[in-house]
Amino acid sequence: MSANMVALAYLVASVFFILALKGLSSPESARRGNVFGMLGMLIAVATTMTLTDNWMLIIGCIAIGAVIGTIIAKRVQMTAMPELVAFMHSLVGLAAVFIAIAAVNNPVSFGLPAVLPAGSKLELFLGTFIGAMTWSGSVIAFLKLSGRMSGTPIIFTGQHMFNLLLAILMIGFGLWFFFSETTNWTAFIAMTAIAFLLGFLIIIPIGGADMPVVISMLNSYSGWAAAGIGFSLGNPMLIIAGSLVGSSGAILSYIMCKAMNRPFLSVILGGFGSDGGTAAVDDGTQKTYRSGSAEDAAFLMGNADSVIIIPGYGLAVARAQHAVKELAEMLHEKGVNVRFAIHPVAGRMPGHMNVLLAEAEIPYEQVLEMEEINSDFSNTDVVLVLGANDVVNPAANVPGSPIYGMPILEAHKARTVMVVKRSMGVGYAGLDNDLFYMDKTMMIFGDAKKVVENMVKAI
Repeated sequence: MSANMVALAYLVASVFFILALKGLSSPESARRGNVFGMLGMLIAVATTMTLTDNWMLIIGCIAIGAVIGTIIAKRVQMTAMPELVAFMHSLVGLAAVFIAIAAVNNPVSFGLPAVLPAGSKLELFLGTFIGAMTWSGSVIAFLKLSGRMSGTPIIFTGQHMFNLLLAILMIGFGLWFFFSETTNWTAFIAMTAIAFLLGFLIIIPIGGADMPVVISMLNSYSGWAAAGIGFSLGNPMLIIAGSLVGSSGAILSYIMCKAMNRPFLSVILGGFGSDGGTAAVDDGTQKTYRSGSAEDAAFLMGNADSVIIIPGYGLAVARAQHAVKELAEMLHEKGVNVRFAIHPVAGRMPGHMNVLLAEAEIPYEQVLEMEEINSDFSNTDVVLVLGANDVVNPAANVPGSPIYGMPILEAHKARTVMVVKRSMGVGYAGLDNDLFYMDKTMMIFGDAKKVVENMVKAI
């Protein structure tokens, strides 16, 4: 292909990527967005293969990756999707590092001068340290989300000053690499090693409650790493795709921070001001709660005019979305107005609950975001909370609470609240929930799927 044809093909692929992001902004158009994204990637890969003689090697590697990806995608549970996303982010970062190492080792094979120019060194420096931090940070996020590592923040004295010192050292070695007349492997390796360590250290102090923000933040990092390598290789497709991922991830991180009342800059810098995962303080007060059965809940919902269902991680663990759809349909047949309320950070990643409800083919018009439905809780007869905890915790309205100021679904304003949980255990933020002890609240203990199935039978 001529240079003009390559540029045109990359432009078409870029348009498909932009349409993919547009499609993914809504559950109704998400499938179409995925198709656009796959078409864009197909065009980009096919175009890139025309620029090399090693296309058989590329096809072989793609085939191996496709087989592994297909097996993982078929086996992964929806509850494990967040850690899978974190793991995929880590691979993007690691790929950026490997490409940078290869480019430094043999610039000519990448179309660069034998002696790297200053601009290429700067681009390789940026792509390498962002990619290295993305890999190690994503590995920690994967371990925390999968339960292989505690979600409690790991904090030590002088942590932030130590991180700052490492960042200065990393930049110092990067400048040494940049100003060296020849390839300075000592500076490059030192810079890369420190970046790997720094990525590890900026994620360990972030608590489990902040993991949704971390996922979107690492998504942004992986995009910027790809864009940096794209500049180094002079590949406009990598630059555009990386910039789209980086900017969209940054915007999503900002939205998540607003939804959790976390300072955006603090989370980006590695857990400054993050209280997520801290344990609740027991003040010695004896708290009492009211419990009931699935049959009691079915009676209350069957005689209500309006019901709002709030799905949470407990629903995901129990895979109760199909049972919930059946419950909603039966209530609707009885003339009950049933809707679903979604908090931006419900579950373990942005959009987690939307995906589960879409999988059960619950009508999109019944699924409302927090801003759309919060004003309706005070006029709602019954709210059914399925496994959600922190996102309905009234402690967010109490000054001094670790989650003070965090926007929540105002379930406590409804006439009756029913909460389905396995136990009275605290949520991911480690805080007790005052909603559970209100006179209007009835606790129903058990697996969410079994409880909802019993509700359906009772109705």
